[in-house]
Amino acid sequence: MTSLKIGDNAPQFEAKDNAGNLIKLSDYTGKKLVLFFYPKASTPGCTSEACDLRDNYQTFLAKGYDVLGVSADSAKRQQNWINKHELPFPLLADEDRTVIEAFNVWGPKKFMGKEYDGIHRTTFVIDENGIIMDIILKVKTKAHAAQILP
Repeated sequence: MTSLKIGDNAPQFEAKDNAGNLIKLSDYTGKKLVLFFYPKASTPGCTSEACDLRDNYQTFLAKGYDVLGVSADSAKRQQNWINKHELPFPLLADEDRTVIEAFNVWGPKKFMGKEYDGIHRTTFVIDENGIIMDIILKVKTKAHAAQILP
């Protein structure tokens, strides 16, 4: 779905997270960033994905990665999801879809025979200098960390 490619500069962004903090891509300069886009907080697939990342979070940190999730959900919905599943990383509440559209992960989808526009589950791995190192389009929600970690 996305038009971005490995080796491209990641789009600069800033958006508020679940706690109202302004988060920018530049905040992660010097660190690797796992930026995962997911359709909707508290849905089964998204919860499996987030919990897999949560369960491997210490390994990500030990290998120099930070983790940041993005969806168009409200900050309140994101915070409730974090509280319910003890997610240790921030989630951007990108209600106006600025970050989602910058990474070009919004578009037509099909589910149970219906077509609609929504977020394509996509993960970008960004290096210390803001360059896209990997793009995962076919996310395995129950084993996503294994798709990311070398």
